[in-house]
Amino acid sequence: MRSLVLALSGALAVVCSAGAQSYAPSSGVRYHRLLIHNALVIDGAGNPTRGPMDIVVEGNRITGVYAARPMAETAASPGTLQGGKFDRVIDATGMYVMPGIIDVHSHIQFDRAGIDMPHDYEFKLLLAHGITTIRDPGSMQGPDTIVAYAKLSDENKIAAPTIIPFVVVQSEYPDSVRAQIRHVKEIGGKGLKVFINRPDVWDAISDEAHKLGLPIATDMKIQETDAIRASQLGVASIEHWYGIPDAATPGPQDFPDYYNYDNEADRFRWGGDIWRQADPARLSAVLDTMLAHHVTWDPTFAIYEANRDLAKAQNEPWFRDYALPAMMKFYQPSPHAHGSYQADWTTADEVTWRNNYRIWMHWVREYAARGGNVTVGSDAGFIWALYGFTTIREMEMQQEAGFHPIEVIQHATSNGAKLLGLPHTGVVRPGFDADLAIVDGNPLHNMKVLYAPGTAIAGATSGAAQHGGVRYTIKQGIVFDDRQLLADVREMVRKARANTKGE
Repeated sequence: MRSLVLALSGALAVVCSAGAQSYAPSSGVRYHRLLIHNALVIDGAGNPTRGPMDIVVEGNRITGVYAARPMAETAASPGTLQGGKFDRVIDATGMYVMPGIIDVHSHIQFDRAGIDMPHDYEFKLLLAHGITTIRDPGSMQGPDTIVAYAKLSDENKIAAPTIIPFVVVQSEYPDSVRAQIRHVKEIGGKGLKVFINRPDVWDAISDEAHKLGLPIATDMKIQETDAIRASQLGVASIEHWYGIPDAATPGPQDFPDYYNYDNEADRFRWGGDIWRQADPARLSAVLDTMLAHHVTWDPTFAIYEANRDLAKAQNEPWFRDYALPAMMKFYQPSPHAHGSYQADWTTADEVTWRNNYRIWMHWVREYAARGGNVTVGSDAGFIWALYGFTTIREMEMQQEAGFHPIEVIQHATSNGAKLLGLPHTGVVRPGFDADLAIVDGNPLHNMKVLYAPGTAIAGATSGAAQHGGVRYTIKQGIVFDDRQLLADVREMVRKARANTKGE
């Protein structure tokens, strides 16, 4: 487990067991008074666009949202609007402001395929896509390290979203898992990630977690506990789909006799058939149980998209400039890398998964229609999914599932805040945290403008031109220039590729 040491002087010093790594200081700046001028506003609460508006930020809070006044009125005294002087004015004319995106399933990873990556690589990709808050569901770098990075982010010592660290607890024994949960609370973990456990261990997890006020996210896989029992145990969120169709399957799941859960090719191949096996009437009852216990469903459609179209996933255009060699190596088929199972992925597998998506998306839409909380999570770093880009792809796939773009943005903002217990985050409103994304384009018209590099738009005379992208990401009032963040990532990729060629 890596350890992280903070120098008493406040300077950043990180010491890893694998060796020291240098860090650039955060490029973000928090202003005493900031004005975002003349923006069109998507508030994240499900309301239609309004504007143009002036948004006033003081420190880390939004203090005003007003009808915009012409800048010409302040020509004699630049930097003054809405009754006071501003340290900075961002002219957002023609741009859209929305709440910062909350990715509730975003693993922090500092290496792939056994190769170290710059620790700010993932963070800068996330910020550049307007992502201001992440829930790390598992602390793969070790819980102490992730808790420490959460503190560094809060103090603006690193360029990173706000980090909500959840910690995996796992044991064969109830007393042992209770001790683990108490330790999570002691070190500053904000919640638990739970996988496969015996029923008596599940009971202990639920009891101890509720005593200590730690919410539970569960990626249930296949086990005795399904979505009905997990809901009754008080889990806060169910990740992916595991446990939901399982609870509605009459009898055991219909796997072939050679099926081995620990063989990932089997596990994911036949995971694409489970929704077809579920009984619709039973599924409806499962959803009712989840609703009764206020469970959030975080579907993470995008992480499995390669299963329905592997060639597309392997050739995403953003890999050219933004994928480190370590990422591309990790994605290659290997029995030793989680999620790298597609050595023999067939047309039949893709067809099964396309049908799987059709049913899965229907039930997620139905859950939201009944009042269930649906969120946006990416689970990037696996299965050809790259940080930041996959979060936006998840939003596109939720639109494919039948959600209106306004609903999708609500899932990615205020719904995520609801799950994470952040009552003043996720909405553009006075008194709320200044977590904002300033977007060069209208995501309600085309969600692709949220991709950090933008999207190609055909011009009338000059062919295709690049348009869109998040221009500024504002986290807790800290302004990041996303063009600089992207330039930093491209340079990391360039250096890594040059080093790889030289080996």
